[in-house]
Amino acid sequence: MEHSSFDLDTTGQLCIAALYAGITLIVRAASKEPYFVSRNLDGGALGVIVPHIKTVQDARDVVAAAKFQPVGHRSSTNGLPHFQFQSVTAKVANPIVNTNTLVNPMIETLEALGIGARRRDCRCQYDDPRLLAAYERVIAACKKHGVWLGCKGLHARLDLVEKFCSLGVDWVMAATDGPLLLSGATKRAGEMASLSARSRATNGLTNGLGNTTAPSALAEKLNGVKVAVVEQLS
Repeated sequence: MEHSSFDLDTTGQLCIAALYAGITLIVRAASKEPYFVSRNLDGGALGVIVPHIKTVQDARDVVAAAKFQPVGHRSSTNGLPHFQFQSVTAKVANPIVNTNTLVNPMIETLEALGIGARRRDCRCQYDDPRLLAAYERVIAACKKHGVWLGCKGLHARLDLVEKFCSLGVDWVMAATDGPLLLSGATKRAGEMASLSARSRATNGLTNGLGNTTAPSALAEKLNGVKVAVVEQLS
């Protein structure tokens, strides 16, 4: 939700579909407010990622909004999609939900670092030596101080990802949902366009009848047949 126009209704529908498909869906909330945290969980999410956590109290607020009593202050409800909308008593449901709800507050520390190549303050291209040099400097610094380093934003250049991993990158962001869906749709569109071209080349313009006569010539032949039939009938 943080980087999209999705509202609670949209995320709720996605969460329910994911539950029935056996997929663990985690929502990236727009803020730590209970309006976003608890309601996304009520809608079927099995976890929340909450950005912009600045203080210890911020982290406590997130846990309080995500967990039922006695861990947090999330309002107890019934008919959750996690239980297929069945009526389960709070005494039974709440401990189960608390145990199985992931709460991931995004705390900006130096315990781990990710280089987002798409956000770099550099006008160079991916193959520019300056990008490689930047990675080498950051990798050396992270190894020196025991900080995990990640590679982000290079989904289309797996050759570079492999190179940076060989240099010492510890983790990789494999993909994000939007580009992943677009990539699949683009691939299928290309396959269908190729299929259409092959079909037209094989069958001409007659929907598989095997006649490659141009439309105008075919129309003339059909008209001739009609005239011949009329003359015979008369």
